[in-house]
Amino acid sequence: MLVQPSFYGSDNQALLDGIASAGSAYRGVAVLADDTDDAELQRLHDAGIRGARVNIVDVASNKGVLPIERLRDLGKRIAPFGWHLELLMHVDEFPDLDNAFLDFPVPLVFGHLGYVSTTRGVDDAGFRALLRLMRRGQAWVKLTGPYRISSSGMPHVDTNVYAQALLDAAPDRLLWGTDWPHVMVRWTIAMPNDAEFIDLLVRWIPDVAQRNRVLVDNPAKLYGFN
Repeated sequence: MLVQPSFYGSDNQALLDGIASAGSAYRGVAVLADDTDDAELQRLHDAGIRGARVNIVDVASNKGVLPIERLRDLGKRIAPFGWHLELLMHVDEFPDLDNAFLDFPVPLVFGHLGYVSTTRGVDDAGFRALLRLMRRGQAWVKLTGPYRISSSGMPHVDTNVYAQALLDAAPDRLLWGTDWPHVMVRWTIAMPNDAEFIDLLVRWIPDVAQRNRVLVDNPAKLYGFN
């Protein structure tokens, strides 16, 4: 599963080339230009795209303000294709998150365990709203990029409570990913060893059946793998 990185903007060609290199074995999440028409959506779908990504974090004018009408319009456009909407956002900035997305037309995906600094705690209003979205069956959360939220280095022990809260809320709504190529590394100059993130997942989810759900069953359902 490949996700369009923010620094490529809406130029999805590298993403599409990567998917094409493996045929039906790969799926992708694209970033859409404002003028993307239905024909282009169909072309992207045929190429393996199964979701649209919107970066809320890096748009200064959006800080603390959710562009909900723009997101809803986008959701309506991608709904006929069975896509989801992936959001890069700090959920702690939006304590009314679950109400804002009430009756949203497509499933939502949130990265990096909700992208909440561990200094805020699991009782943060935005994080609790995210848990409610998950329980309601509207949201999926990626167990990715723990270094983005942690206040300490590997093994990022302060992320454990967040992973546990997400697992307790809705284990059938969790996904895992590497966050490669690690563009937001803060704790070391060297690139992380991705095998260590596997170790982290084993610590977060020691039960083999639950881990298989996160690694296999859940993404197969969301991304349309057979």
